[in-house]
Amino acid sequence: MTSKERNDAEDLLRIMRNRISMTDSSVNGSNVGVNCVKSAGQTILHAYIHLIPRRKGDATNPMAGVQGHYL
Repeated sequence: MTSKERNDAEDLLRIMRNRISMTDSSVNGSNVGVNCVKSAGQTILHAYIHLIPRRKGDATNPMAGVQGHYL
């Protein structure tokens, strides 16, 4: 990704995080996931970013983030 594309993606993450929070008051956090290359789990070689809304108590160990599954 170019610098402009990365900045635009960051802006979009911020917009979407705010939109989700405004429409669902149970969301009080988020994880952002990016898989880079096949060995890291990327199956289609293009830029994609996962914004995962999180809620208090939705995981037994939130300090580990999201590893290998979606909640």
